[in-house]
Amino acid sequence: MRIRDAVEADAGDMAAIADAPTDVMRNLVHDRTVRVAESEEEETDPNADAEEQDPGLLGFVSFDARENCVHVTQVDGTADACEQLLGEPVRFAEREGMPVELIAPDSVPHVADAAESVGFAEAGPGPRFDGTPTVKYRMEP
Repeated sequence: MRIRDAVEADAGDMAAIADAPTDVMRNLVHDRTVRVAESEEEETDPNADAEEQDPGLLGFVSFDARENCVHVTQVDGTADACEQLLGEPVRFAEREGMPVELIAPDSVPHVADAAESVGFAEAGPGPRFDGTPTVKYRMEP
């Protein structure tokens, strides 16, 4: 798995992962720090149509720093990708000496598992999104 900066061309694949509109993901790429995880396997069929090839995105994370805290604004993808991707905002927060927080929806349990795996601690209930309960996680520097 390879982690890289997201580009506008990733918006469609990110939208498919998050079940969100492509325009929303395009704005996310422009407004936040966004990293994507992609498979390191490369297509070997030279006759395959480039538009039909799967780019291999496994997940993405978006985050920003405000009010003396790094906020993970969205993370989604495979369980392994979420765990690897959460390392990005954590490293940024450590360099800046800031805590990092994220909200994990109960409907996506592998996000909470990934957060706990990289060292986040549960910090109480989070807000409801479309009626879905969430849990707030926090990591101190």
